[in-house]
Amino acid sequence: MGSLQERIASTKKGSITSIQAVYVPADDLTDPAPATTFAHLDATTVLSRGLASKGIYPAVDPLDSTSTMLQPRIVGNEHYETAQRVKETLQRYKELQDIIAILGLDELSEEDRLTVARARKIERFLSQPFFVAEVFTGSPGNERNHFIH
Repeated sequence: MGSLQERIASTKKGSITSIQAVYVPADDLTDPAPATTFAHLDATTVLSRGLASKGIYPAVDPLDSTSTMLQPRIVGNEHYETAQRVKETLQRYKELQDIIAILGLDELSEEDRLTVARARKIERFLSQPFFVAEVFTGSPGNERNHFIH
């Protein structure tokens, strides 16, 4: 895998892009096979069964997905800091899931309830109401082509 990835490059004459689908046994990202594979990739997009079960499509997990391009010198400080705050909010929401399941939202502090509300808005923002997801979500989607004017 490493020697193949090293051959993928961009030059003045063209570029080669590759996309690998990696099977992750039992959804364990720390399993040696996927963990070793991920080390050779510039970006990983992790699909989440949990998000799909909540009807959020695309079911991309922003906490487990990564990109080497998400650096202040590449995307700028404002975008980088925003991405970090989004991840922090979603991580805290993930940590609160057990408490919410056992005790309910009412037992959370005001700050944690605000975090939950923000995280749910972020999840909705990151989802896309495409018509192809309608069969999964039950919500009508939109077909938009932003590239053709």
